[in-house]
Amino acid sequence: MKTPEQSRLLALSLLGLLLFSPPLLLLFDRPGSHGFSLLAAIIFVIWALLILAAALILERSNEE
Repeated sequence: MKTPEQSRLLALSLLGLLLFSPPLLLLFDRPGSHGFSLLAAIIFVIWALLILAAALILERSNEE
C-alpha cells in the first residue's frame, strides 16, 4: 500500500516529466529580450520549483 507521501512524489515526478517534455519546452525556445532564448531560464525555474515542491512534501511528512 502506498502512503500519501509516495503518491504525492509520484505525481510530482509525472508533472516533472510533463514539464520537461520537448513539445512544451520548445514553446519557450524563442528569442527574448536582448536576443537570448528564454529556454535556459525556463528549464532552471522548472527544476527549482520541482525541488522546492519535493522538499515541501518530504518536510511536511516528517512533521506528521
